[in-house]
Amino acid sequence: MTAHFNAADYEVWFLTGSQDLYGEETLRQVAEQSQQVAALLDGADAVPFRVVWKPVVKDPASIKRAMLDANSDDKVIGVIAWMHTFSPAKMWIGGLQALDKPLLHLHTQANVALPWGEIDFDFMNLNQAAHGDREFGYIEARLGVPRVTVAGHASDTRVQERVGVWARAAAGVHATRSMKVARFGDNMRFVAVTEGDKTEAEARFGVQVNTWGINELADAVDAVAESDVDDLVDVYMTSYDVDAELFPGAERHESLRYGARLEVGLRSFLDAGGFTAFTDSFEDLGALRQLPGLAVQRLMADGYGFGAEGDWKTAVLVRTAAVMGDGLPGGASLMEDYTYHLEPGNELILGAHMLEVSPSLSSAKARLTIAPLGIGGKEDPVRLVFTADPGPAIVVAMSDMRERFRLVANVVENVELPAPMPKLPVGHAVWKPQPDFYTSATSWITAGAAHHTVMSTQVGLDVFRDFAALSGVELLVIDNDTTIPGFEAQIRSNAAYYRLSQGL
Repeated sequence: MTAHFNAADYEVWFLTGSQDLYGEETLRQVAEQSQQVAALLDGADAVPFRVVWKPVVKDPASIKRAMLDANSDDKVIGVIAWMHTFSPAKMWIGGLQALDKPLLHLHTQANVALPWGEIDFDFMNLNQAAHGDREFGYIEARLGVPRVTVAGHASDTRVQERVGVWARAAAGVHATRSMKVARFGDNMRFVAVTEGDKTEAEARFGVQVNTWGINELADAVDAVAESDVDDLVDVYMTSYDVDAELFPGAERHESLRYGARLEVGLRSFLDAGGFTAFTDSFEDLGALRQLPGLAVQRLMADGYGFGAEGDWKTAVLVRTAAVMGDGLPGGASLMEDYTYHLEPGNELILGAHMLEVSPSLSSAKARLTIAPLGIGGKEDPVRLVFTADPGPAIVVAMSDMRERFRLVANVVENVELPAPMPKLPVGHAVWKPQPDFYTSATSWITAGAAHHTVMSTQVGLDVFRDFAALSGVELLVIDNDTTIPGFEAQIRSNAAYYRLSQGL
C-alpha cells in the first residue's frame, strides 16, 4: 500500500446560478450553455479532476441543498460557481454559509465574441454574467467567504490553468482535513520552532496529530516476516546503485535487511492506522536499531508526509504538497537549510538533512549506501544519496505564531552541483533563492520561518497562494519582487490584521 493520492477518485462540482424570472426557454439555454462551459473545464489537461455539472440552481433552497450535498460527498474536493444570468445574491447567503468545501468563483460567459449584429434584449437577458457575477462577488465579500476568483472564457488555456491551480490547492485542503499524523516520540528537546498547537491545527486545517510510543513501532518492525524482507531487498537491489558492502553475503548486508524491515514495519503501522504523515526523532528511538532513513525516503516518494525531530507541521506540509502535485513531474520532500556557499554574486544554499530527503526530487538513479550518523547512539543507518534535479522549486515553512499559523514561501532555483561531494552521504539539493541570498535570508529570519521546510519541485507559488487563501492562513512570500522594507511592512500589517480578525 502507499499514500498515493489518486486524482481519478475525486471531482469538482460545477454550479450555475440563475432565477425563475426569465422563463423556461431562457433557463433551458442556461442549462445547455453551462454544461458546455463545464465540459470545457472537464476536458482540459490542466484541470486534474473531473468537473461534474450540476442542475442550475434558482432559489435559496436548491442552492443550500447543493452545498450540503457537496459537503457530504467525500469525492467532492471543491465547488465552482458561475452566475450565468443575474442570480440575486441574497439567495446564496444560506448556501455560502453552509458550504464547507473550497470555492472557486468563475467569472465567464458562454460566448467568446459578441455577435454584434444579432444582439437583442433576449440575448441580453440570457448573457448577464458580466453583472451577475459582480452581484455574487459582493455577497462573497460581505460574508467573508474564502474563495478564489478566476475571470475569462473557459476555453482560454490561461483560465484552464488557473482553475487547475485552484483545484490542486483544493486537493491540499482536502488532504489536511482527512490527514492523520503519527508522531513517534516527541519533539527534539529544547527546539522551539518545531513545537506548535496541535489542537489549533485540527481546528484550522482538520489534521489530527497524535503520539504513539516508539516501541509500538519497534514491535511492528520486529513482527515483519523474513520473506517480506527478502522481497523488499530484491526491490532495493534492482532500483538503486547499491554499495557492494550491502550486497547479499557482504559484511554490511544485515544493515540493509534491517533497513528493509524498518520500511515494511513502518508502512504496515501507518496503513493500519490510516496515517498519511508521521514524524520521528533521533532522541527517541527506543528498541529501533537504526534511525529510519531509507524507509522514510521511500515513504515520502510514495506520498507520505514526514517531519524530522518530531516536526509535525512540516510533515503536514510534505503530505499536502505531495497531494497538490499529484501527477506532475518532480516531488515533495522534507528539506532543511543546512549551510551556505557565500561567494559574492554566486551565493548558494546547500539543503539536506541527517538522512531524510525524498528521492522524488531527482530523476537520476540514487546510490544506496551506509554511513555513520554520528548522533543518536544507534547503528549506522542505510540511506539514499542523490542531488535534486536542477530547475524551479519552492521551499515553504510553517510556524506557530500563537494566534495563527504562518506559512513562509521562498521561490528558488535548484542548480547543478557546483563540485562533487563524495564525502556527503545524504540526499541533498543546492539552490539559488529569489531575489538574492541577502534579501531571502534576512526576510526568512525576520518572519520567524522554520529551518525545516517542504521543498516542492511539482507545484509553485500560485498553488500555495490558493491553499493559504482557502485554508485561511497567513502566507508571506519571498520572490523576485521582495524587498526587505516591503517585507517588514507586510509582517507589521499582517500582525494587526490577523489579531483583529480573531475577534475579542
